[in-house]
Amino acid sequence: MSGWEAEIDAATRLNDAVFLPNSNLKLEEITAGFAIALHMHQPTIPAGPNGDPISNLQHMFEHPYDGDNHYAGPFAYCYARMGDFIPELVEQGCNPRVMLDYSGTLLWGFQQMRRDDIIDKLRTITCNPHYKPYVEWLGTFWSHSVAASTPLPDIPLQIRAWQHHFASLFGLDALARVKGFSPPEMQLPNHPDTLYTLVKALKDCGYRWMMVQEHTVETRTGEGIQRPHWPHRLVARNSCGDEACITVLIKTQGSDTKLIGQMQPYYEAQTLSPDQLGDVSVPPLVSQISDGENGGVMMNEFPGAFKRAWHEQRQQGNRGTVGINGTEYLELLAAAGVREDDLPTCQAAGQYRLWEAVGDAVDAERVAHAIAQLNQRHDFSMDGASWTNDRSWVAGYGDVLKPMEKLSAQFHQTYPPARAGQQPPVTRQAAYNQALLYTLLLQTSCFRYWGHGTWTDYAQSFYQRGMDCLQQS
Repeated sequence: MSGWEAEIDAATRLNDAVFLPNSNLKLEEITAGFAIALHMHQPTIPAGPNGDPISNLQHMFEHPYDGDNHYAGPFAYCYARMGDFIPELVEQGCNPRVMLDYSGTLLWGFQQMRRDDIIDKLRTITCNPHYKPYVEWLGTFWSHSVAASTPLPDIPLQIRAWQHHFASLFGLDALARVKGFSPPEMQLPNHPDTLYTLVKALKDCGYRWMMVQEHTVETRTGEGIQRPHWPHRLVARNSCGDEACITVLIKTQGSDTKLIGQMQPYYEAQTLSPDQLGDVSVPPLVSQISDGENGGVMMNEFPGAFKRAWHEQRQQGNRGTVGINGTEYLELLAAAGVREDDLPTCQAAGQYRLWEAVGDAVDAERVAHAIAQLNQRHDFSMDGASWTNDRSWVAGYGDVLKPMEKLSAQFHQTYPPARAGQQPPVTRQAAYNQALLYTLLLQTSCFRYWGHGTWTDYAQSFYQRGMDCLQQS
């Protein structure tokens, strides 16, 4: 999870084209594209012997008669099955595409359970050069934390921990190809300092683009996004007036698993046609992401629909409406002459009202005052937005958030950033890694998503273990 920052930096800072050299698509032959991403996650919970951390998937296997735990086997197969589907389709002459988003806790769970069968299948489609054009991995936060409630110093730690873990499994060459980012819960913070920290950390860690939910962003004049099928340039400005930008692909609204499960993006793309972006006529892109394992649609309907779409494309000569991954699409646009400045700009939802209230003189005091005033209105929030707007990741969870903030503060007091440059780096010490583990685990979104009770108790357990680690450092 840490200790190899220089090597990770060297791999992720490469600016060379990643997918373009191996792409078998031609922009001028495409009328519209569709990109699908599969999100996979299982939290780590303190349910092992003596409360040791284990994967929730392992817990499901060990308690098959509790609740829906009998789905553990099908879940495990869903995590591995792209390792079967992609080689099968390629061998049949198809030209498939898929983006994969696996949390770090899920990957760790495979290792803890000794499920080398899953890891080996993923490694085949990740590392075998034959499959490079077809599969793109998306980075994410290691423990599936929610950006808006993650302590600011821990945002880069979450990003880096995932990069370390991914590289340990699949190698630095594979990590160098990870250029897109998938925020857990599709949660985009709209507090200016949190959003700026996130965007700056992503750029510092070598990411070129991020997927966002349509209703979490707005135009610079506060309106809804008019052209969700175009890439946008997300502008993040903090309370000091500093700005950071990153390209975003917009996931359109809808029922995620049903849309992906029935390959709706493929059929929606068939209704679209090229349009002008800057000086270039380019195909629009329908982007969608959903859980890759949850529900009967993804378990049962998706495999057939997924394969059928690629066989239809093969019969059409892989022209017209085509599947295309995010980085490949952006690299094709860049090669055709589309510049970052040509992209329409957007910002996090609610920021137009904030900056209108702040005015031209931007400073931390004025921003804080404007937020306090706007928060008094029932239709305004600085908690950010996610795939669902009927759930807050902040309100009512002080029993998790306060320990989370306390543990994070103690972690950074014990391991201040200045010590990171030591040789050998402190980030390679076992004590540092253990403290980092519990600091990040406590931030897992599941400890709030599933409500109060067992899951908030899990959070308290990780908090105590994390504090114990720091006291022994």
